[in-house]
Amino acid sequence: MKLLVIGSGGREHALVWKLAQSPHVTELWCAPGNAGMAGEDLRNGKKVLCVDLAADALAALVACAQVNKIDLTVVGPDNPLALGIVDLFQQNRLRIWGPNQKAAQFEASKAFSQRFMEKYGIPTARAGTFSEAKLAKGFAAALGGRCVVKADGLALGKGVLICANQAEAEQAVDEIMIGKAFGAAGARVVIQEYLEGIEVSLHALCDGKTAKIFPTSQDHKRALDGDLGLNTGGMGTYSPTPFLTDAQLARTAKSILDPFLRGCVAEGIDYRGILYPGIMLTPEGAKVLEFNARFGDPETQVYLTRLESDLVELLDASVSGNLGTAELKWSPQASVCVVMASGGYPGSYVKGKPILGLDQAAMLPMVKVFHAGTARAGEQIVTNGGRVLGVTALGQDLKAAQAAAYAAVEKIHFDGAQFRRDIAAKAM
Repeated sequence: MKLLVIGSGGREHALVWKLAQSPHVTELWCAPGNAGMAGEDLRNGKKVLCVDLAADALAALVACAQVNKIDLTVVGPDNPLALGIVDLFQQNRLRIWGPNQKAAQFEASKAFSQRFMEKYGIPTARAGTFSEAKLAKGFAAALGGRCVVKADGLALGKGVLICANQAEAEQAVDEIMIGKAFGAAGARVVIQEYLEGIEVSLHALCDGKTAKIFPTSQDHKRALDGDLGLNTGGMGTYSPTPFLTDAQLARTAKSILDPFLRGCVAEGIDYRGILYPGIMLTPEGAKVLEFNARFGDPETQVYLTRLESDLVELLDASVSGNLGTAELKWSPQASVCVVMASGGYPGSYVKGKPILGLDQAAMLPMVKVFHAGTARAGEQIVTNGGRVLGVTALGQDLKAAQAAAYAAVEKIHFDGAQFRRDIAAKAM
């Protein structure tokens, strides 16, 4: 099979790395890819090829798939899904994996997602959706100011502001709706009650009628140790978490996925791809904070290092509607991913810093360094984004995986590098 992976981040590098291991793959392209993806080899010895096409250049991506006779395109990021890339490929009789535009609304509009959850009885937080700042502030006041203010649209995983009091809530509303901190994504806001508990990431592979749950993982959204600092796209993750037994995970999945699938049928939504609900484990039970319509990043890195099944076969079953007979096999080992970010992230940062020590880190056992924001400049690999690398390691348990990941981090250096030193600490 000839494959095309769309995207340029750590999630997409992890997808490329895992797909390249399949004996089914004979050629693999990335658009636009990054320096790490360009270094991957297929089992037949061929190199992964990066093509200079943006992930949202839909017409050019269709043409690329047609010219190269691509058998399956795999979409990584949220934006092309929201723009309708799946629908466009299907109109051109090209096979593509990911939710169509109607299904991608679960992530593209938090207001749509909130209404859906309330309508179909999916456990979630008390919430309101507002287009006027004054009404939004009034609802926040009714919650005592302890709330979460979210931009309705896509905001690179950063359009969420957590507020401890009314003054912070009003500032968050002004920042999003008046100051346009997240652009057009903040024309509306969703305000949710602040839920107490432990947050975990769930993932389920869907084929329109069946959903197969993944093991648990936990992301670290705040920039600094101890869950301090600004929200980011994710500073590290680990899998599995100790917070749900297998039986509890099965019950939690049933309470979310059964009504989700029923609601999709009722609404005429054919959901094929990954569904990624962020979950808060509260004293009253698990509640959905929001839905995402693609793999989490950096959750992908820990999931795919643990996945023992052939990813090509799983994605093909998802597209074909044959997931019911597929089996997802997971390593009993734990995986930890530590994100190394540019100085200043998630605020402004400088690109083009040379990265040293990648070869030394790659030589460590059970370690894989996934590239997120990197590029090649002559003979050097340099920083090219906020989150630069996802340093990932397997271990017999979380403590061993954590130690291996941080040992690899210590081998890598670039000017201004920042990373959290407490990834997976909550589990211990």
